[in-house]
Order: sequence, then structure tokens, then C-alpha cells
Amino acid sequence: MDMQITVLTPDRELFSGRAASVKVPGVMGQFQVLRNHAPIVSALEKGTITVVTSEGTYRYFDEEQAAIVEADEPSKELVFHIESGFIEVLNNEVALLVQGVS
Repeated sequence: MDMQITVLTPDRELFSGRAASVKVPGVMGQFQVLRNHAPIVSALEKGTITVVTSEGTYRYFDEEQAAIVEADEPSKELVFHIESGFIEVLNNEVALLVQGVS
């Protein structure tokens, strides 16, 4: 069992589903969250978020189609460029609230 990840902006949902890992640009440097990570709340700075999907269905915002797309391809890397945000990790549930997505 992997982690449940949700990436939200004030406007829309960027990703929702199961993932094997997520890398984020923390204010003290980039870090990666894997299954069973210790609980954490951290601010994020300008940089990239990389979500690596796992088995199962997930939804993500596809820039080319400008719409939410549903997929089930494991090990797919989804990259989002952000200006700032926050991450919360608790019991294999990861919530990212981000701004300035490009």
C-alpha cells in the first residue's frame, strides 16, 4: 500500500490518487516523501513537485488538454512547477496546497 496524495491550488485539483513518492521544494532544500514517512508540516518554496504514481487509478490536471484526466499508469512521473505552498504528511496521507502553478 502506498500513499494517498492530493495536490490542490486555490483554483483546482492538480493530482489526486495513490503514489509511490513525492519530491517537494522545501524551504531548507528539496526532500522526498515515501510510504510511512514521519508526520510533518512544511512550507514549500519556488520549485518543482514530482509525483511518482503507483498501482491504481489517479486523476491529474493535464495542461495540454486543460482538463482533469483519469489514468492508471504506474510509475508515471508528473511534474508541477510552483511558486510556494505547504505540505502535510500524516499516516500515509499527503496534502499539498500550492500557488503559482505553471
